[in-house]
Order: sequence, then C-alpha cells, then structure tokens
Amino acid sequence: MAETFQLQMNEYLPLRDVVFQTLRQAILRGELKPGERLMEIHLAQRLGVSRTPVREAIRKLELEGLVLMIPRKGAVVAEITVSDLEDVLEVRLALEELAVKHACRRITPEQLREVERLAEAFRNTLDGDDVGACAQADMNFHEAIYEATGNSRLVQILNNLREQMYRYRMEYLKDRQSHRQLTQEHGEILQALRERDETSALAATVRHIERQKEYIIRMLSERE
Repeated sequence: MAETFQLQMNEYLPLRDVVFQTLRQAILRGELKPGERLMEIHLAQRLGVSRTPVREAIRKLELEGLVLMIPRKGAVVAEITVSDLEDVLEVRLALEELAVKHACRRITPEQLREVERLAEAFRNTLDGDDVGACAQADMNFHEAIYEATGNSRLVQILNNLREQMYRYRMEYLKDRQSHRQLTQEHGEILQALRERDETSALAATVRHIERQKEYIIRMLSERE
C-alpha cells in the first residue's frame, strides 16, 4: 500500500467525498498503482477515517472505471489499457479540435498573453525532475485555450476529461525524450492562435494528440 498520499481535507465537502477525491488523485497520479489491491481497513487506517467512507469511495471509483472488483480478491486499481486510452483520446481529440477552433475566433489579447505565459511556464518545469509539476503545467496551458473559447459547457466537459487523461499524461512526461516534442507542439498551437489560423491550429492539435497516442500505445504494448 502506497504511503505517499494523505487525506486532502476540504471543509466544504462531506468526509466521504474528501476520501473519494483523495483516493482518486492517488490513482490518477500513480501513487496507487495499476493492479494494487485497495484494502478498506488499511486505507482507513492510512487516512485516519472509518471504513464506511472508504467503502463508499471505492464504489464510486468503480463506477468511474478506476477500480475493478475481482472475485476472491476484492477491489484493485484498474490497469491502464490501450483500449481505454484510445477511447479517451478519441473523445479528447474531437473536443480539443472544437476548442481550438473557437479559441482562434474568440481569444482576446489578454488571453493570448496568458497562453504564451503558460507555454513558457511549461518549458521551465522541464528543467526539473517533478513530473507532477510538468503535468500540471501542461494542463494549465491547454485549459487557458479552453477558457478562450467562451463556452462554459465545453470547458466543463474538457475539465472532466482532464482527470481521465492524467494517468496517461504522467506516463508520457516521464520520458524526457518527449519534452522537446511537446514544447514544439505547444509552440505550433500558440503560433496558430496568434495568427487566428483555424486550419493550422486544428492540424497542430491533431498532431499533438496523435503523437501522444502513438507513444503511449507503444509503451503499453512493451509492458505486455
């Protein structure tokens, strides 16, 4: 059982939701690893809570596909599979294409400067060894583009999908050889936004996501 995560207290949420969010983040960040058993009593002791909120959290995680219930073994963290990756990226690609198209039309000078700032912030994180910081900076860059669409519903859907992508994003960023490519792809998207060039923005977005997909599928295949 991983010892790196702690209960993420939030005075505005019921305890069961706090436990759920804590375990969810631990799975998405790889602190609870694919195939690892989730034993209620050990998790309850680790988090300093009773078994009831842990049991409820595990049930919700199962509904999200992050946990599997296996006969005679109990709850385990779901494996990262090629099929799941393809499903998530298929949806992400369609939504990101829509987002970048609207962003090209609607982005303000202030929003463009924010995207530029976040692209630079992402490059700066690559000098360190904190993969989590890299992943967060990558998400910040993309989320600034989402905000530039002016479509709150689209932003909400993409942000929900973001959590499902986190596991794959972390795997991709662990490989330093991917960093230069990511920086270049961010630059291509940014330049298209500056020029309000929808065609180039769409093409750059497709390349960005398809290259990640190819890399992670290769990585997962090598593990099998």
